Amino acid sequence: MIPAFNFQGVPDSVAADELRGEVRAFIATELAGVPAIERARSWTGADPVFSSKMGKRGWIGMTWPPEYGGAGRSLAERYVVVEEMLAAGAPVGAHWIADRQTGPLLLRFGTEEQRHALLPRIAAGELYTCIGMSEPDVGSDLAAVRTRAEPVDGGFRINGTKLWTTNAHRAHYMLLFCRTESGSERHNGTSQLLVDLTLPGIIVRPIVDLTGESHFNEVTFQDVNVPRAALVGEQGNGWAQVMSELSYERSGPERFLSSMTLLIELLRRISGNASLADQAAVGRLVAHLASLRQMSRGVADRLERGEDPSLEAAVVKDLGAKFEQDIPDVVRQLIEANAADPEFRNLLAYMVCSVPAYSLRGGTRQILRGIIARGLGLR
Repeated sequence: MIPAFNFQGVPDSVAADELRGEVRAFIATELAGVPAIERARSWTGADPVFSSKMGKRGWIGMTWPPEYGGAGRSLAERYVVVEEMLAAGAPVGAHWIADRQTGPLLLRFGTEEQRHALLPRIAAGELYTCIGMSEPDVGSDLAAVRTRAEPVDGGFRINGTKLWTTNAHRAHYMLLFCRTESGSERHNGTSQLLVDLTLPGIIVRPIVDLTGESHFNEVTFQDVNVPRAALVGEQGNGWAQVMSELSYERSGPERFLSSMTLLIELLRRISGNASLADQAAVGRLVAHLASLRQMSRGVADRLERGEDPSLEAAVVKDLGAKFEQDIPDVVRQLIEANAADPEFRNLLAYMVCSVPAYSLRGGTRQILRGIIARGLGLR
């Protein structure tokens, strides 16, 4: 029997509604006068000062226990903060990965020493991390990992290369997915290590994208020695740990709000004089947005209940990327680029150059649809 998708969500609580108002007031002050082209960077934009302000308000690591610097709030309340920040185009990129993935992974698999050393600093908006998963020549096939961490006396010696590593040039630590055992089945013999990026033997090279920005990086490890205490979880259990991590990466509102600034700026320009055809086109986008939001909130609810929504997370990521990529095409149909004001033309050009990457980050469309097909028993 083919299993049904489970996207059932829950309505906002009174606490979440109050928090939403607080976040909007904060954003209105902090982002006053910030141009659309800056807000369009969404969760790839980095501002350490802004991250520190969020940390002081308890809006990073919100669901973590207080003993690790968290606020002990619900995942639904964290969702409120995340979607409000992204919808407004707040520069949350500095702390983004540490808050979304590294912290939850350490809470589940890390040692007490690792948790106390990193989590309070992450929650304060002072410590940033990156994820070392993708590698050259292997696409989205994580099981083809070739970076090796050879066990040596007292720790591991790392050699290999990671690619498309977001914000590695700003991060303090990398959560590295690597092979620690040879001769085993390809999904086995892998582990995760917390690597201090100031260690000798690490080279970070920027990768310039179509927009001229370089938040992606290539990171090379040449005989990099890390202590045994860098191991996260169990040696050889890296594949299972990474798979549990991907539900956080693939299901959040960043998977459908990355083009939100462009949609908002479009509405500001056509409001009040849109034709019926224009209204229908925008209406379809808004309907898709509402559906994706409900699905994403449903995944968040299941994560909070300790369930495994990896199948649903893959669906959100796949559909969300398609939605984000559709927005610039719809905008180009509704507004003649030559007739638009310079600010809007620059914003549209930036988004047109940005959206091709949306179906790559977090897993390619082909990989995601393979996961969905397997989950439905179709392959």
